[in-house]
Amino acid sequence: MKQRVLASCLLGIVSTMATPVFAEQVLVAVAANFVPPFREIATEFETATGHNVRVATGSSGSFYSQIKNGAPFDVFFSADMERPKLLEDEGIGVKDSRFTYAVGRLVLWSPSAGLVKGEETLRSKAFKRLAIANPKTAPYGVAAMQVMQKLALWESLQPQIVMGESLGQTMGFIASGNAQLGFVAFSQVLDPKITGQESRWDVPNNLHEPIKQDVILLTKGKDNAAAKALMEFMRGPQAKTIIIRYGYELK
Repeated sequence: MKQRVLASCLLGIVSTMATPVFAEQVLVAVAANFVPPFREIATEFETATGHNVRVATGSSGSFYSQIKNGAPFDVFFSADMERPKLLEDEGIGVKDSRFTYAVGRLVLWSPSAGLVKGEETLRSKAFKRLAIANPKTAPYGVAAMQVMQKLALWESLQPQIVMGESLGQTMGFIASGNAQLGFVAFSQVLDPKITGQESRWDVPNNLHEPIKQDVILLTKGKDNAAAKALMEFMRGPQAKTIIIRYGYELK
C-alpha cells in the first residue's frame, strides 16, 4: 500500500515537472506579414515553456489604435519601428523592452506564372488591378508606395491600385483574383500553402526604406510570465532560425 502511495506521489511530481506550475497565457497582436513564421514560433514556444499563446492578426496601424484605446494585448509585434516607439513614449509599452526582431523584404507577387517579370511589369500596366496594403495603416504599404514613387509610377498607377487594410487582406485580394498582382511580404509567399507556380519580383532594397520591425512588451503584460518569456524566446536561436527561413533578415 505504501509503495502504491509513493508511486502515485512520484507520478504527481513528474507530471508537475513536465508542465510548468505557473504556466500562463499571453495575448499577442501580430502584424499580418509576420503571421506565417509566428505560427511556428508560437508552437515551439508553447512546447518549450508550457505557456499558451493567443494571437490576433491585422495591420500595425489598426493595432496601435486599438492598444491606445485599451485593447488587452500583452505583446505587440509591429511591422515598423515607429508605432512601438510611440507606445513606449506614451507609457503604454514597457520602457526599454522594445527591440527589432526582423527586417522585412518586399515582393511583387502574382499567382499567375510569368506575369511578374520585374519593374517592367509595372511599367507595362498590363493588368487590371494592383493590390497594396494601405500606407496609412501598414508599413509594407508605405514601402510599396515608395517603390512606385522611386520608379515615377505612383501617380499613373492610381486608377489600377486597390488597397487592403492589412497585408493579409492584400494577399486575399490577389489570391481571389480581385487583383492580378500586388506588393506583399516575402514571408507570405514562402508560406507552405502557396503552390510554387506563381511569379514574383524580389524588390531591391534601394527602392524603399528598410522595413525594420519591432516588438514591445505592453504594460498590461509586464507582470505576465508568459509575455516576458515570449520576449526572451524571440531573442533565442529557435525563433531566429524560423525568422530567417521565412526570408527575413536579422538586425
